[in-house]
Amino acid sequence: MPLTETFQRVKQASRRLALMTDEQRNRILTAVADAILARQSELLTANSQDLAKMPNENPLYDRLQLTPKRLEAIAADIRSVASLPSPLGHITNERTLPNGLQLHRISVPFGVIGMIYEARPNVTFDVFSLCFKSGNACILKGGRDADASNRAAVGLIHDVLQSHDVNTDVVTLLPATHEATAELLNAVGYVDLCIPRGGRKLIDFVRDNARVPVIETGAGVVNTYFDKDGDLSKGCAIVNNAKTRRVSVCNALDCLLIHQSRLADLPALVAPMAARVTLYADAPAFAALDGHYPAELLQPATPESYGTEFMDYKLAIKTVSGLDEALEHIARYGSGHSESIVTETPETAQRFLAVVDAACGYWNAPTSFTDGAQFGLGAEIGISTQKLHARGPMALEEITTYKWIIKGEGQTRA
Repeated sequence: MPLTETFQRVKQASRRLALMTDEQRNRILTAVADAILARQSELLTANSQDLAKMPNENPLYDRLQLTPKRLEAIAADIRSVASLPSPLGHITNERTLPNGLQLHRISVPFGVIGMIYEARPNVTFDVFSLCFKSGNACILKGGRDADASNRAAVGLIHDVLQSHDVNTDVVTLLPATHEATAELLNAVGYVDLCIPRGGRKLIDFVRDNARVPVIETGAGVVNTYFDKDGDLSKGCAIVNNAKTRRVSVCNALDCLLIHQSRLADLPALVAPMAARVTLYADAPAFAALDGHYPAELLQPATPESYGTEFMDYKLAIKTVSGLDEALEHIARYGSGHSESIVTETPETAQRFLAVVDAACGYWNAPTSFTDGAQFGLGAEIGISTQKLHARGPMALEEITTYKWIIKGEGQTRA
């Protein structure tokens, strides 16, 4: 059955959101955070149904899994969003024209935001909190893998909204079908912005098939360059954290670039990962690691090793002659997400950060920090890898737009 009536209800409900005060929104967000903790067992039971259908060796398993600790973190993020200043009603430009007209440009919601995502039930809560705080209604299209988890989450949110006399259409979960995705992408006049959050295949499909505006997020082919002047101790910590903290997330490290003069330090650089990370090394790096890294976890690199978002305990290694070759490699294989350099030479770092084409550039820090909460944004709706409207972690400010308000006293145009 077509979803047009559903989209119409969401659009209508979105108009009333703009009339709520920030205090009202914050009370509801806090109530949702409380409900997550009070109804943990319900959420975990639903999540276990999804997990039972997915092999635990699947790279998406970690993204799908909810735990008491993760639910506590989700609730804390929602409270953080509630504590932030409202992104609405800010005057970003004002002027008075010679004819006396008073112009104000103010921040306003987009209206209705459509979100398409894969096996990430935490996204359901993140998107709701950010959209609700910013006065946007949201239409959620999750994947089949997380359907039970998503329905439990939206059910909880709806219960809280009803208890505060808020129309539950402001958060709508679509069926987990391909047909629903197609309808959402074609919901012209109802959906003001669509954001895909997932792997490259999903993002490409949305971009190529959408008739509504799209902001691309998520896909991360992430590199770290260990320079000839890199500090080995810092490098060990940075590379290990970027790779192994959570391998399934988009800011996880996929390729280590190492200056050819530092190959002797390569075994020490990757030693913290020797228990579980498979390395795909080019010939010079392989030779440096042979006999110094577990043989069963050391493989020769292939052309496919570079430009791959592994989402697993796998890492490519490429030897480069210097900064220029490292930047060329990133330009060819990177996805514009996050890139890092480890060096003690400020001039080298500054050149890297000036030239590298990425939403987030790091100097002596791991790419694992690319995250809305880590940036002090409360949560994130995604990491934008494009350049129009928003780039990097998208939070409250990035899901608002603006309009001009013009006040006159009867002036007319000649």
